[in-house]
Amino acid sequence: MRLTIEKLVYGGDGLARLPADEKGRAKSVFIPFVLAGETIEASLTEQKSSFARGRAEKILQSSPNRIEPACPYFNRCGGCQYQHTSYDNQLEIKAAILKENLRRIAKIELDTELTVHPSPEWNYRNRVRMQVRSAPEFALGYYKFNSHDLLPVDQCPIASPLINRAIAGLWELGRSGKIATGIQEIELFVDAEDTEFLVQLHAGEIRRHDSIEVAEEIRSALPAAVGISISRTLTGKTPEQLATIGADALVYRALQGSYRVSHGAFFQTNRHLIDELITIVTAGRSGRLALDLYAGAGLFSKALGQSFPQVIAVESSPTSQGDLVHNSPHNVKAVLKTTERYLEGEVGKLQPNLVVVDPPRGGLGETVVRDLKRLGAERITYVSCDPATLSRDLVGLLGCGYRIEQAHFVDLFPQTFHIESVFQLVR
Repeated sequence: MRLTIEKLVYGGDGLARLPADEKGRAKSVFIPFVLAGETIEASLTEQKSSFARGRAEKILQSSPNRIEPACPYFNRCGGCQYQHTSYDNQLEIKAAILKENLRRIAKIELDTELTVHPSPEWNYRNRVRMQVRSAPEFALGYYKFNSHDLLPVDQCPIASPLINRAIAGLWELGRSGKIATGIQEIELFVDAEDTEFLVQLHAGEIRRHDSIEVAEEIRSALPAAVGISISRTLTGKTPEQLATIGADALVYRALQGSYRVSHGAFFQTNRHLIDELITIVTAGRSGRLALDLYAGAGLFSKALGQSFPQVIAVESSPTSQGDLVHNSPHNVKAVLKTTERYLEGEVGKLQPNLVVVDPPRGGLGETVVRDLKRLGAERITYVSCDPATLSRDLVGLLGCGYRIEQAHFVDLFPQTFHIESVFQLVR
């Protein structure tokens, strides 16, 4: 059928309308790898009661913003959604989607400028997680688009140059039979200078000796791999740490100082915008007490400790919290708890000047929003990786007297649909 794409929506798909039914209702259909204004020949791949999904079989009238993708795996790999359009247009698309989510979910029309912070378009990722297949022959790659089937890849243009050299080296090891059966995933994390990296091997059924042998082969073939961690997950059991070869952490340098980042600890993945993100969140902020909730390895806590005499940083992951303790100056107190549990016990006892929240994709949720209202901080800085949950949480925060002072779109993930934003709230 012939369809016209109205706009792009969060997730990367284009939105079109099917012909109206006998009741005059035009069902929405979502189609990947298209652009607003394009006319396409499409086929349906899935029909639901309220929407459908489709595939573009042919672009009949293309957008002037359409370009040739730079990656040979685009359309087949599930990692990128926007390589078929110019980077300037990617920024416009994401800014529009962010504003549309605020408008539709939170009923907010921004009365302040949305400041856009672009990134270098390529080689920006400092971390990748790749799937491994041992039979019928070795393969290393990502999941195929909308699938859990492996797509073998020998390069990733959004990953750092060192990661791409490591991918090439891992292919050589695999083809020569030096990556044992049982290794299921390989995660790579590089430092700020792109000179050293950590490797995490995730295995299933494998003997400890065989996994250590793989780690030694990787360290021998890839001397920039300064530390290799090996974990095993057997069916129905919790993950088991088998061994660590070499260093158990990297030193990641930023303008605010150095951070220890251990195997498995969370750290931002855009190696070009880390300093800018820290500045957006912390610059010009001061007072007696700051709370850093969902603190990770202390990306913001370290900077906040330079302008607040007391900072309390809360993190629920033992691995990340260990790094948080190591990275924190003396006036930052690191707490190992979930944000929900921490606020439950501290609301009414604390009077912070600033609260920084950087939750996972699920957002804050009703309980944390309620406790933030009761906490009554002068300022809240919300770092979000999902515009829908951000918008939902803002409904509650704005409803109790906060207003948006600044809004930032920080493009940590070029070529993909992911949207990172920072909203400064004040009351």
